[in-house]
Amino acid sequence: MKSAILSVGTELLFGQIVNTNAAFLSQQLNLLGFDVMYHYTVGDNPKRLQEMVQVAFQDCDLILTTGGLGPTQDDLTKEIVCQTMGDQLKLHQPSMDRLVAYFRKQNREMTENNKKQAHLPSRATVFDNDAGTAPGFALEKDGKHMICMPGPPREMTAMFKGKVLPYLEEKSESTIYYRMLRAFGIGESMLETKLLPLINKQTDPTLATYAKEGECSLRIASKRASREEAKQAVDDMLEQVKAIVGEHIYSYDDEELVNVVAKKLMEQGLTLSSAESCTGGMFAAAMTGISGISQVFDRSIVTYSNQAKMQELGVKKETLAAFGAVSEETAREMAEGLFKVSGSDICVSVTGIAGPDGGSPEKPVGLVFIGCHYQGKTICRKVQMRNVSRNWNRNYAVLSMLDVINKLI
Repeated sequence: MKSAILSVGTELLFGQIVNTNAAFLSQQLNLLGFDVMYHYTVGDNPKRLQEMVQVAFQDCDLILTTGGLGPTQDDLTKEIVCQTMGDQLKLHQPSMDRLVAYFRKQNREMTENNKKQAHLPSRATVFDNDAGTAPGFALEKDGKHMICMPGPPREMTAMFKGKVLPYLEEKSESTIYYRMLRAFGIGESMLETKLLPLINKQTDPTLATYAKEGECSLRIASKRASREEAKQAVDDMLEQVKAIVGEHIYSYDDEELVNVVAKKLMEQGLTLSSAESCTGGMFAAAMTGISGISQVFDRSIVTYSNQAKMQELGVKKETLAAFGAVSEETAREMAEGLFKVSGSDICVSVTGIAGPDGGSPEKPVGLVFIGCHYQGKTICRKVQMRNVSRNWNRNYAVLSMLDVINKLI
């Protein structure tokens, strides 16, 4: 079934809030086997809202709306839907009873305009709102379906999962199963190039690459009559993908690299410390954002100046004089000095030029050295990033540190 998502609310057009509802619903509809053809966003304007519904129904059989079901005068979704679907609003007594009970429980007065929320299309399948006051509903006419849900993401998500999903599952003739793979150290264009033998002959499953800041993703999806058939098709394609680009894939379940590394550290009981220069604590911030990481993450030392590198980590003055702060030699001594201080199983260091200034022909902006002391040995990786921006360079340096650790353990 071809579908469209219609988001209602002037605040969306003003950019006052981010439309997370549309992304969530697209994911859910695709998993159910519904083809999402369009996303529409319209303000609280009855004429434009009606036009968008008519436009969407030209190509689609199903429209999901969010927003415009509340008690105020600009909440007009129900009225427009009724006009379009040839229905009329009537008091839905069970919804009114829920409203009265809700306000009584909250010890709040129910103003007159709240009663509007209990007036619903006469032919509608009503979806109770367990997270708020405005009920949702489904309405059908001549093979066209509309499902209307409240706009607040918490309310919409709860209603979709609890009420709308079972309703749609009965109407779905197929299902989609997919795996999202995450890769580092290979660009989207190169990833696609390596996989062209598979992409060029794809029918089902399908392969699609996506660029993300500093890394990329690969989606393998299959649409079949049952979830079991779709899963088997995806798993078979996954094995072919692994044979070609497996060395670059760090997650087969759409996990962030920091989560993958943290999980491995905790599973293996390996302690970790970091010494940061150009990233200024961003690596430590990423690690400490993981719940439970205190089991293994010991400390992070930001040694931004040469003096700090010498005082905190024991980097030799002669090393800095001969090779500079941004060098393999300094990165190695930072990691080894950190090991002497912390005794952690893994000691990782980073030093580089984040830019936009400070580069030279010999050491351009984006040059980073990552040292890592592990099992009595110290390795160093040189990374020359393309100079996008200071923030991009620092983020990529953190990803590179995580990649070094991930490959070591």
